[in-house]
Amino acid sequence: MSDAVVVGAGIIGLSCAVRLQQQGLRVTVVTAHPVDQTVSAVAAAVWYPTRTDGTSRVLDWARRTFDELADQARQPVPGVVMRPTRMLLRAPVDDPPWWAAAVPDLRYCPVAPVVPAAGTGPAGGVVAEWRCTVPTVEMRPYLDWLTRRFVAAGGVLRQRDLSNLAEAGQLAPVVVNATGLAAGRLAADPAVHPIRGQVVLVANPGIATSVRDEHHPDGSTYVHPRRRDVVLGGTFEPGVDGELPDPATSRAIRARCAALVPELAGAAVLAQRVGLRPGRHGGARVEADPAPPAGVTRLIHCYGHGGAGVTLSWGCADEVASLVSEAT
Repeated sequence: MSDAVVVGAGIIGLSCAVRLQQQGLRVTVVTAHPVDQTVSAVAAAVWYPTRTDGTSRVLDWARRTFDELADQARQPVPGVVMRPTRMLLRAPVDDPPWWAAAVPDLRYCPVAPVVPAAGTGPAGGVVAEWRCTVPTVEMRPYLDWLTRRFVAAGGVLRQRDLSNLAEAGQLAPVVVNATGLAAGRLAADPAVHPIRGQVVLVANPGIATSVRDEHHPDGSTYVHPRRRDVVLGGTFEPGVDGELPDPATSRAIRARCAALVPELAGAAVLAQRVGLRPGRHGGARVEADPAPPAGVTRLIHCYGHGGAGVTLSWGCADEVASLVSEAT
């Protein structure tokens, strides 16, 4: 029997499992889907606490994750790269963003206004940028590395769809619920909801810098290069759960991104992907359950990270490990 079982094998679940192993615990991970079929595998995965409330607790999660990923990039860990990033602003700002304390080289750069070509965006363009270097993660090789690391350290990975969290208690007295969207059912949490995201993957024409225009009036727009491709995004659709790519949406994404980074014009389309981010009204839930089910000594919830799962993963895993250590 294991000391702890983590339910869920996305970025949150695997990060928690590794942290618990580092405390000396025997850990089992139970997942309803193969790791490469989780929503984490679809993520563009650039460190940035998108659409996340800036509390001191969330800042601590974000800072810890930034530091961990930056260290992994130096090792290097497969898929993890520190990448220059431009975050475009459509109006001047007086104060740094709430997450600035986590990013060592963040700087504010006014720029000459850029007026997009007709039909590609609003008049007025961009007036400033936040520039920095942040971790980026190519998720499939990274998730594969995390899985191999977990198993090599003695971890057990089981594919099984649980009906309830009490079933997990048959494998270990301590249960970590990192089930993402499934937490709505397993934890009876009505605040959990899907946030649909659609992206387009194109061949990389030689782009090395990530660019984000989060306040584009036609939709959040981002260009995230990787080794062989570029992730073009995207959509952020709370409450929408359709998983088939919409061709018209893909065309609109490509047009916005090509207007932002002209080198992308004509780049070959490699794939269109949709993922359902695990949103939660009120933000991520990371806490011990005061009333665990029968047979479970300690139940720790860690879900509801929306589009910031990678950005908050290791910080949340640290807190989960601390909560588990209180029980063990």
